[in-house]
Amino acid sequence: MSDSPSAISRIPSGRLSLAAHPGRIALGPLDGRYSGAVAPLVDYLSEAALNRDRVGVEVEWFIHLTSNKVLRGAEPLTPEQQEGLRAIVTEFDDDSIAELAEIEKITVHDVKAVEYFIGNRLAALGLERLKPLVHFGCTSEDINNLSYALGVKGAVEDVWLPAARSLVAKITDMAEENRAVPMLSRTHGQPATPTTLGKELAVTAHRLTRQLDRIATTEFLGKINGATGTYSAHYASVPEASWQDVSRGFVEGLGLTWNPLTTQIESHDWQAELYADMARFNRILHNLCTDVWSYISIGYFVQVPVPGATGSSTMPHKVNPIRFENAEANLEISNALLDTLAATLVTSRWQRDLTDSSSQRNIGVAFGHSLLAINNVLGGLGRLDTAESVLADDLDHNWEVLAEAIQMVMRAEALAGVPNMEDPYERLKDLTRGRRVDAARMQEFVSGLGLSEAARARLLALTPGTYTGIAESLVDYLKK
Repeated sequence: MSDSPSAISRIPSGRLSLAAHPGRIALGPLDGRYSGAVAPLVDYLSEAALNRDRVGVEVEWFIHLTSNKVLRGAEPLTPEQQEGLRAIVTEFDDDSIAELAEIEKITVHDVKAVEYFIGNRLAALGLERLKPLVHFGCTSEDINNLSYALGVKGAVEDVWLPAARSLVAKITDMAEENRAVPMLSRTHGQPATPTTLGKELAVTAHRLTRQLDRIATTEFLGKINGATGTYSAHYASVPEASWQDVSRGFVEGLGLTWNPLTTQIESHDWQAELYADMARFNRILHNLCTDVWSYISIGYFVQVPVPGATGSSTMPHKVNPIRFENAEANLEISNALLDTLAATLVTSRWQRDLTDSSSQRNIGVAFGHSLLAINNVLGGLGRLDTAESVLADDLDHNWEVLAEAIQMVMRAEALAGVPNMEDPYERLKDLTRGRRVDAARMQEFVSGLGLSEAARARLLALTPGTYTGIAESLVDYLKK
């Protein structure tokens, strides 16, 4: 066996070591088993994407300073020079990643490595003389906060939100398709006033949409104001410049909201707000997963088998609701991270500590598990058929749920002066509480109450399947 570092070695137990190939074997599932599902996030929230965005922010700051003639001796660049600088970003590739890593081994500082990475390319663009302009007036957090904001903004707007909206659209379609399908409600797990399946799905779609609307209006804040947010180095070096205007114009030019008042770091409050909203979306979706799982278990939904798939390694008949179960787990992991990020990022000792650095490197993991869950639920919903006969049979076995309607009609009759309508609740409780009442017994009871003819006819026509109020029309609120 070769002694080279790339060779497979044997660990003491005699097993082959898998650690010899870290590039091919992932420690976490998002970079391994589920990499395909979360791949779109890599362009925004991976370490490589962060470094590319850092390069982009540094390049745009360089161009911004020259275009606005902020410093003497740093005249506006030619269009060709600007294009050449921006090509450092657009051509950022595997070789760029490797080169940055080699520079960082020397600097032991990721942002300083980015500065040198850009500086090494200026001579080829005829800009060697302007090398001092790279990272001018900046602390690392000036670059980092903007890079993270751009990455998170892109991930939300280009990946997560579209996926979440696709899921809500699917739930909305199911609500419309099932708007008139009557269903027994189960408050506290017990038979209760009927609804429609579509209306219940519409409730979830409405809740999720509210959270997505909040997320869509997120302000992504950024700052570029020096080591403690005071522009000290800026004014010491170029006192005649209007640095706040320069800063604001730059941040807003990146498509971000300018934060005028910070310490060394941008305070991350916007991130905490965003992650709280995303976590709330996740929790509502988790609620849907547990409800759908339960409806599957009582036969309201039938799962369409995937050809060739196995539900159980030993029980051939099984079609397990694994997509919803997997979604639950991924939503819980995502929320654990989102909650931690939201709690951690709003706190920084004095003018700066480094807890946010390690925390923010897990943003992609939090997004990834949420995105994976969204894909799981979307796939699971796509394999469901509504078992309308099962829902109808369940309703027909629970005529006691009409007790609410009958006692309310009796109250209305009493107010209208109809005699012998006293104690309606108690009379219905004696008839129905803890008991199954069939159609014949319920109609016999109604017939003997002495109701007005109109009320009697209305109740005798009522069935558990028709006692759904305006549930069907409530689905229309999803169109508003």
